Amino acid sequence: MSRGFLVAGLLAAVTFAGVADPSAAETDLLSLPMPPEGGPVVVRVAFDLRDINRIDDETETFEFEGVLVSEWHDDRQAFDPAVEGVREKLYQGSYQFDELSPAWFPQLVLVNESGLYEKHGVQLRVRPDGSLRLVEMVNAAAKTDLALRRYPFDRQRLEAIFEVLGFDEREVVLRPIEAGESPAPEAALRMPQWRLTGIAATSRSHPVSHAGAFGVASTFVLSMDVERRSFFMVRLVVVPLLLIVMLSWSVFWMDQSSVGDRVSVSFIGILTVVTYQIVLSETLPRIAYLTLMNGFLNTCFFIMCASVFVNLWVGRLDRRGESERGDKIDQRCRWIFPAVYLGLLLLMGVLAFFVFE
Repeated sequence: MSRGFLVAGLLAAVTFAGVADPSAAETDLLSLPMPPEGGPVVVRVAFDLRDINRIDDETETFEFEGVLVSEWHDDRQAFDPAVEGVREKLYQGSYQFDELSPAWFPQLVLVNESGLYEKHGVQLRVRPDGSLRLVEMVNAAAKTDLALRRYPFDRQRLEAIFEVLGFDEREVVLRPIEAGESPAPEAALRMPQWRLTGIAATSRSHPVSHAGAFGVASTFVLSMDVERRSFFMVRLVVVPLLLIVMLSWSVFWMDQSSVGDRVSVSFIGILTVVTYQIVLSETLPRIAYLTLMNGFLNTCFFIMCASVFVNLWVGRLDRRGESERGDKIDQRCRWIFPAVYLGLLLLMGVLAFFVFE
């Protein structure tokens, strides 16, 4: 029993001496705080976008993946290659990075995360001059503001905003490695119904309560400009409905006495538009304001409803023996309906592209 107490006492004494000894604490790399720079630590960041997996119009989120690269300098990590026997220290994998790598690193988090943020790999390189390069594979979903008034002819800017957790811009400043826009890697990205038109990396300030005493964090912003491929909706909805609406105007060339046939043609067109609206209810974005596609469907619906009232009016005139007046109404409707329909479509286009940008 006394021997066991003696061994335990010796172990406790050795542990206490190692902690109390300042020289031992200074040589332990795992206890190093952030680099003691004169000003904020400058961390240069880049994101190599590999794919945009999904863009959800209803939830206004997008899922993307790529390689996140962080570079910074720490003089305390400098070493002599001749003494260490290596030109570069390399830590790869979760175990080596978490247990063996030098202490401080910029822990980048996605500010506008939307339920998904995964890291599949990690690699840290330490150069003899104290330069460090951290590479991580990221798969994440982010929240963004989508402007859908021009749907399906809309363009969007998707933003992924990264910050260093727990540090304000007086302590850590993020800078893009390659500022400005870069050409879109069309060959590598294949997005259904979307086309990537450009990528840009910038830095900006972001007020947060948890970012140190200053309360303003430096952020790295990856902006991705995308354009919707509208041909799918054009061939599926726009062209068929345009033809159906124009064919419904054939009632103005039909005999006035055949009111039942004229009304049947108009109602077939109305039911077709309603069917399109029901089928597209799962495809169109469920938002509070009207989109260009919603306006197009509603215009087709009201134009064909108006033709029903004209048919009833002309039939009533024919029963009263005023067929000549009914002929004049039909002749005027042959150009009034196309003009009003075209004018409403142009008005919607002007409002969507110039007024409600």
